[in-house]
Amino acid sequence: MITDERYTAYINSLEMGGPSYLNELEAYAGQTQVPIIRKEMQSFMRTLLMMNKPKQILEVGTAIGFSALWMSEYMPKDGHITTIEKYEKRIPIARENFKKYGKEDQITLLEGDAADILCELDGPFDLIFMDAAKGQYIHFLPEVLRLLNKGGVLLSDNVLQDGAIIESKYAVTRRDRTIHKRMREYLYTLKNHEQLETAILTLGDGVALSVKK
Repeated sequence: MITDERYTAYINSLEMGGPSYLNELEAYAGQTQVPIIRKEMQSFMRTLLMMNKPKQILEVGTAIGFSALWMSEYMPKDGHITTIEKYEKRIPIARENFKKYGKEDQITLLEGDAADILCELDGPFDLIFMDAAKGQYIHFLPEVLRLLNKGGVLLSDNVLQDGAIIESKYAVTRRDRTIHKRMREYLYTLKNHEQLETAILTLGDGVALSVKK
């Protein structure tokens, strides 16, 4: 936990929540241990979407479709979401959820490795939400920047790794050192890239909010 759990619990207690079907899907995710965006991230995204009004959204990492469905509720009515997922067991669940909740026309699910799919997309996108394998963020970045509109927003979730990002690599378990190194490289690149203006927030498990100049 990046911030004091009491603060987070209090802030989350103020939330009015989302549509009832998303509350049900969130409960399902908890029961089946599928990671979805945290409540504080849900609130942040809702505010960002209503403020920026992105019409073309790209999501890297669909899981069971919760975040795509969440964004579809708060983007412009004529907006569209393209989302990418490669985990075969979750793809049919996401597709069924999009169909079940009447979002098939608003959300397009692309199956496969994001590294391959990103190269084939044309864009441009007003908002790109990065929520896939954390060790791959740095590798996706060149294509993501190509696809992002000028003035568009890149939102990267879970970038602080429950606080482990500030630790020495020797304090991180050996199996996590590659992800630790790559995420540090990713954050440094975001903060120093000539095309981006980036703020890193201690929200949830860490969020990087970048705007393309």
